[in-house]
Amino acid sequence: MQIQAAVVSEEGADPQLESIQLDEQPRANEVLVRVVSAGVCHTDLSTADNFYGGPPYPQVLGHEGSGVVEATGDEVTSVEEGDHVAMSYDFCGECRNCLRGRIPYCENLFEHNFLGRRPDDESSPLSKDGEPVSGCFFAQSSWATHAIATEQNIVTVDEDVPLDIVGPLGCGIQTGAGAVMNALAPESGSSLAVFGVGSVGISSVMAAANVSACTDIVAVDLNQDRLDTAADLGATHTLNPDDEDDIVDAIHDITNGGADYSIETTAVPEVLRQAVDCTTIPGECGLIGAAPAGTEVSLDMHTFHFGHKLRGIIEGDAVPELFIPTLLDLWKQGRFPFDEIITHYEFDDIHQAIHDAEEGNTIKPVLRMDRP
Repeated sequence: MQIQAAVVSEEGADPQLESIQLDEQPRANEVLVRVVSAGVCHTDLSTADNFYGGPPYPQVLGHEGSGVVEATGDEVTSVEEGDHVAMSYDFCGECRNCLRGRIPYCENLFEHNFLGRRPDDESSPLSKDGEPVSGCFFAQSSWATHAIATEQNIVTVDEDVPLDIVGPLGCGIQTGAGAVMNALAPESGSSLAVFGVGSVGISSVMAAANVSACTDIVAVDLNQDRLDTAADLGATHTLNPDDEDDIVDAIHDITNGGADYSIETTAVPEVLRQAVDCTTIPGECGLIGAAPAGTEVSLDMHTFHFGHKLRGIIEGDAVPELFIPTLLDLWKQGRFPFDEIITHYEFDDIHQAIHDAEEGNTIKPVLRMDRP
């Protein structure tokens, strides 16, 4: 079938809307989804610039999709035609970590999400003029009017939830909220510092304020508009490093000796050092920001003798099939107003959405491909 997709032709090129071919029928474990909306994430933009070393060009990105099921493979049992779904990350389901329920740390995570090919036979469901186009990005490539997903990376959502807000729950918002609710699990009354309050960081702020009941929540960012939004959505204090002599000292003053927990989303080594140093004894820092392989950071080893912890967090330690419905229940209760950070763009305006994301003019751009 012919679909419209945003195709990245070469490293550094802007995606262009093109008509390409999608496999007519999903394979046994696959699901054909008519995409209603898809988020624009930093991971998409980094991948377009060959940040992670794949998938091959030309490529269709997008990994925060939502839509309506149009067809299912013969072995699919959990969804059926007409279901409303969110699409998240993929995993093998067979390695040691998957079998232990730690699917964000699947030993085959890269092959299932970043190669642009089906991991079993290295084929792609997308092509143009008989030549393959890399699809299968996070088992969806949802910057398109239709996507092929797998049964295990889609989540059914209630039909009373607007599909044009659901997509970012599959990655960015799930990652930020899950970092608090699943990975760090701060005690009620504890303190949290969040470095970088884009969509991931602000999701951490909302979870800390409205679910985990943290009392001191410090948002740190160079963008004042984002700091203002963070304050509206639960941050008790905001800090702009341009206005502070020492951001670590400022956090220590606010939290009376250091934050119990911190989250780093920027992938800047100097900021990670601050996120570790701003914690109390024995504080814990969660690293979310994804730096290029080989990036090194300098830390004071003496700090860790006093019980400090630094741990990486992927996808908020979330099992999407369980966690996305939880976030939607919290949203319905008014406790997780993630829709307030979304700005919608029509699919034709993808360049503007990307520009606004890169310039920090919007927190979470979401493309509208279709209406259910």
